[in-house]
Amino acid sequence: MKHDYGDCYFCGGEVVEKSIELEFRWEGQLYILEEVPVGICQQCGEKYFTAEVSEAIDEAIKSGEVKRMVNVPVKELKLMRV
Repeated sequence: MKHDYGDCYFCGGEVVEKSIELEFRWEGQLYILEEVPVGICQQCGEKYFTAEVSEAIDEAIKSGEVKRMVNVPVKELKLMRV
């Protein structure tokens, strides 16, 4: 079911619903959620979640059910200080 998000609160751009892959951190753990419906501003990229989707994200994280596991490389960015 498509949701009408209205215009972007920040820039006034058009907000269109898309299904995305969402990286989400909770209690120091990284989770990847697939097929998350989200409103995305076509002008600035701001993301909007409905209350229903936000609650579903919380439930998915707390449920402990896992579709699959992936390895994620972690790198440290070292900048040269002048």
